[in-house]
Amino acid sequence: MVKFRVFELSSGKMIYGGKNAENNDELVWQANPNDVLLHTSAPGSPFVNVGETPTKQEINEAAIFCAKFSQDWRDNKKDIVINKFFKKDTNKEKKPKAGSWTVSKEQKLKVKKADILRLEKKLKEIEDKAYKKKNEASKKTTNRKERT
Repeated sequence: MVKFRVFELSSGKMIYGGKNAENNDELVWQANPNDVLLHTSAPGSPFVNVGETPTKQEINEAAIFCAKFSQDWRDNKKDIVINKFFKKDTNKEKKPKAGSWTVSKEQKLKVKKADILRLEKKLKEIEDKAYKKKNEASKKTTNRKERT
């Protein structure tokens, strides 16, 4: 089973993003024809599947997620342009390199630097909370062992 990046939107909907070129290919192949997909205009980002009929808010949140994990963001820390398209508008050439797809119809979205920074802060808080919870559970286990 292929493991994708998974992210829960504020609506509760789960979205999936690729982790590398091969993983991106698998994500696009598995998408339904009417699924909305996202990818940065610049190469080097996850393809993100937002599913069929996402709300504008879901698309915006998914676009921020896509931008956050892009090479463009990693290298430049600036606003990122995201392409939004349907799976049915993609095509895989015969012998292309992994992760390369052509898109016949797309819409451009701009993700602001401030929005990506907010997502990074939120993800850091979630990570810190999970780390703290794990350490507290570990301490409880250690204390129980010491008492016995």
